[in-house]
This record gives sequence, structure tokens and C-alpha cells, in this order.
Amino acid sequence: MTWQPYSRRFAGLDARRQEEAAREIILGCPPLMRTLRTLRETGLPDAWLVSGALYGNIWNTLTGRACDHGVKDYDILYFDPDTSYEAEDAVIRRWTPAFAVDPPHEIRNQARVHLWYEAHFGQPYAPLSETREAIRRFASTTHAIGARLNPKLEIYAPYGLDDIFSLRLAPNTRLENHATHERKARRQMAAWPELTFVPWPDAVAEETS
Repeated sequence: MTWQPYSRRFAGLDARRQEEAAREIILGCPPLMRTLRTLRETGLPDAWLVSGALYGNIWNTLTGRACDHGVKDYDILYFDPDTSYEAEDAVIRRWTPAFAVDPPHEIRNQARVHLWYEAHFGQPYAPLSETREAIRRFASTTHAIGARLNPKLEIYAPYGLDDIFSLRLAPNTRLENHATHERKARRQMAAWPELTFVPWPDAVAEETS
């Protein structure tokens, strides 16, 4: 497939065609595939590569940039019912060296998120039941994407892929993540100026009142 710089050619297409395009982009990005193959080899339970490594590299392909441009880190989520700090720390220590150093790879057990989230972000966070539930709670629907080799490439995008292919940063109002949505958008729009920012609904109401 030949890609056109600054292309929105997949925006508005049906979900099947958009998933095919995302799949081809991921398969064609060597850093992504190295991480996905290594992730499969770890055997971590319910493990997914999520968020910026995926949507950022889709944007890089659509805008003619190199793989990993603007990608701050690779987020790896897994779900282990053992919520002890020691168990998660052992996983991080064992498997982080297996992945590339640049961009850094961050490995986190989603079964533990509710234990530290309120102290970090100032609001309670209901316990998760699986990794895909964590993806559904991301601050932007655009960011809600995960991938794994199972054994073939599997993509999970609960809100679809149209925001990604439309180069649109849209809020996910399932949680009060207004500040996170704006903070991440500022950084991403600096790396990909083609992006369009959709404000949090409350911010829109305040501006028009």
C-alpha cells in the first residue's frame, strides 16, 4: 500500500477497512513488531501493548514520519490477580530488559491500579476486571487502542479507529479526565501539528456560557 503524507484517506470508512489499515501499518513498523513479539514471549497474563505506541505510529505513517516519532514510551499492560507490589516489581525487573531501551517500555499490572490511582490523580478508581477495561477508561477515545499477537495480530479499539484516522483527539468522558486529556493533547499536538483537538464537554459549556 502506498501512503500519502498528511492523508486522512481512511477517515470515515467502515470499521473493517480501518482495522485492515491499522493492521498493515502495525505490521510494517519494525519497532512495534519487535515489542509485540517479545510481549508474546513473556507469557504475561492478559497482556497488551496500548495507546501511544500504536496511535502515534499510525499517525507517523499517515503523515510521512518515521516510526516512533513523537512516541514517548511503549505502555505494556497486563492483568494479574496478585495485586502485591512485590509481584508487579518482579515482573518489571524480569521483563523490562527484554524490550528496547528507546523508547522506554513501561510494564504495569492493571489489577493494582485502583490501589494507587486516587493518591496520584485525586479521585477514586474502581477496580478493573481485565486489561481491556483499562483501555476503555483512557482519557481520550483516540488513545483507546491495544494490540497483541494471539498468535496473529489482534487489535482492540472499543471506540473504533475513526478518531485516529481522522487525526482527532476526542475526550472519553467515562471518567473525569479533563486535565489528562488536555495535558496529553498539548504534547501530542506539538509532535503532530496536523491533529485536531476536541475539548472536554464541560470546557465547551464554560466557553459558551
